Amino acid sequence: MKNLKLYFVVFLLGLSLYGIACTNFLVGKDASVDGSTMITYSADSYYLFGALYHYPAAVYPNKTMLDIYDWDSGKYLGKIEQAAQTYNVVGNMNEFAVSIGETTFGGRHELVDTTGILDYGSLIYIALQRSKTAREAIQIMTDLVAKYGYCSEGESFSIADPQEVWIMEMVGKGNKEKGAVWAALRIPDDCVSAHANQARITTIPFNDKENCLHSKDVVSFAKKQGYFSGKDSEFSFSDVYAPLDYGAIRLCEARVWAFFRSVDQQMDTCFSYINGETKQRMPLWIKPKVKLSVKDIRDVMRNHYEGTPLDMTKGAGSGAFSSPFRHSPLTYSVDSIEYYHERPIATQQTGFTFVAQMRNWLPTSIGGVLWFGVDDATCNVYVPMYCGIDSVPECFDAHNGSLLEFSWTSAFWINNWVSNMTYPQFSSMMQDIQPRQQAWEAKFDSTLPAIDAKAGELYRQDKRLAINFLTNYSVTQAQEVTKDWKKLGEYLIVKHLDGILKMEKNGKFITGEKNIPPHVERPGYPEQYLREEFINDNPDRFRIKTKEELNNRR
Repeated sequence: MKNLKLYFVVFLLGLSLYGIACTNFLVGKDASVDGSTMITYSADSYYLFGALYHYPAAVYPNKTMLDIYDWDSGKYLGKIEQAAQTYNVVGNMNEFAVSIGETTFGGRHELVDTTGILDYGSLIYIALQRSKTAREAIQIMTDLVAKYGYCSEGESFSIADPQEVWIMEMVGKGNKEKGAVWAALRIPDDCVSAHANQARITTIPFNDKENCLHSKDVVSFAKKQGYFSGKDSEFSFSDVYAPLDYGAIRLCEARVWAFFRSVDQQMDTCFSYINGETKQRMPLWIKPKVKLSVKDIRDVMRNHYEGTPLDMTKGAGSGAFSSPFRHSPLTYSVDSIEYYHERPIATQQTGFTFVAQMRNWLPTSIGGVLWFGVDDATCNVYVPMYCGIDSVPECFDAHNGSLLEFSWTSAFWINNWVSNMTYPQFSSMMQDIQPRQQAWEAKFDSTLPAIDAKAGELYRQDKRLAINFLTNYSVTQAQEVTKDWKKLGEYLIVKHLDGILKMEKNGKFITGEKNIPPHVERPGYPEQYLREEFINDNPDRFRIKTKEELNNRR
């Protein structure tokens, strides 16, 4: 119990101090409507400036060394050998449509190796630059940590290509041994999976060499450390290297449950598990009741537990306008008792988020689409970035602004401006944001087949022509969305200024003389909120006294 309590403290510190709290969904090709594989990533951190990273393909002389900097802190970690050739990488997808996402689960704090050279972020982007398949990415990542050491906490990785989707979980060995222990399982093609800051691989099918990969010492290391003493068949990666506590269940596994129940309502039976009442864990993957589209996955990335007992648009924390967001920290103490806020899939501290779609029937430079957005998925637009493009839009450029430098041409800052304006009047403003959001994404969904076809035609003539065409399309769409979102912000502040609504007709504000609105609407607070927050506790506090009461004054 003492060790579990210590783990809970370390886990909460990891979430609150560093803001590392991400969410990944994984979709096999036979679980999607069109045969594409998909993975998602919400990179959630108060310290992350949302941008679309770009690593151009390159060729390097023999014995070139690569400097490694910690992805979260920027701290210099050391050097490793550079590959002779690297591939083009846009965001978290490379030109072969290999994609990687992650979530941090922490695990046993004594297994963090501070002497290692490679952190989880470096592993992701180095593997993307060097791999043509998901299996190759797994091999590269595990070989690198074995050679140079692994300095991050425990991580769950989503690793996919147009054919296969894998989940890999990795934790270091502390300062006494170099490398990491890890396990990777292929998600069945007709299934979906998820992870959200808690290790999810339990027992390992050691005999399934085709769909299961693992470090040779994944069990023996645990035995040597005194973590496990049973049979190999009884070994559970998660239970040994990242034991569950209430925080891991309710703040992390609950997001997995929210995704699972969105594709199979029978998963409602697992509510007792994420409510801390039963020990039976959720499966690592499930088969959805219906096949999923990109739109389905985008929608669930905007989930706040709506329609469940955890619905964040309900209750005191949601305020007058049903906001699903809560101010940090995630946990708090009142009268020496510890409490928590629910932790949803979509959250305000998101740096960037994506839905990676990999289609095996198209040339790789065309078949991979990274549906990319910055800031909170609730209020942003997922814009299609083709994996073969050779430059990124100015609005997504990592050097256009920073966390301490506002930029009116940065999508991250424009989106934060709009979303932060929205949170205090959420239910009211979302009526203006959501139709615009849906219109943009519906436009992309309807036009992408034609873009694919044109790119394919050019590809058959000259691959460079196709890449130029897709780069121009992706960059233009991102710039246009950002421009439109700036206009949206201007519209919102005019319409909702000071909680007063300006009237509209045919999409334009109604004006009178001197450009003054002849009429405004004062919606006030919802009746239920007035009753609960202003009246119930003290019915006479704000009640207007009647004329008779005034006449009877002493």
